Amino acid sequence: MENHDLHLTGTLTLTLQKEDGSVEVRKKDNIIVNSGFDFICAQVAGVPAAVMQAIALGTGSNTPVASQTALTTELCRQAATYAHTNGTQTFTLSSTFNPGVGTGAITEAGVFNNTAASSGTMLDRVTYSVINKGANDTLTAQFQFTLS
Repeated sequence: MENHDLHLTGTLTLTLQKEDGSVEVRKKDNIIVNSGFDFICAQVAGVPAAVMQAIALGTGSNTPVASQTALTTELCRQAATYAHTNGTQTFTLSSTFNPGVGTGAITEAGVFNNTAASSGTMLDRVTYSVINKGANDTLTAQFQFTLS
């Protein structure tokens, strides 16, 4: 009998469109946290019946560790759009933070199963060098997860 290991990896792509029309793109690998793995295991059994449905942005800069259950300093959170093509081993969760939403010096992001700020289960977390989102800028955050 052949043994197959299952791996889950994630990458965040941030696309900032500045008020002047210039575009800045960042890409960074993230970590799946312990609560995220627990959530996935529970989903295989159908308990609880919930989905990862939100992306949060923050201003914390502490190095991500597996034991974290929240962003260090959450700034905002909103609903995410899920996408998956059958037959592939990837899925994405993405959200666009329009002008006036998430304005500030953003340095962290994560995926959650609840759109209410500072609650729910966190799947993953990533930190990156500061992205300064002005009041009239638009930031799109797309998490891509790959199962292998």
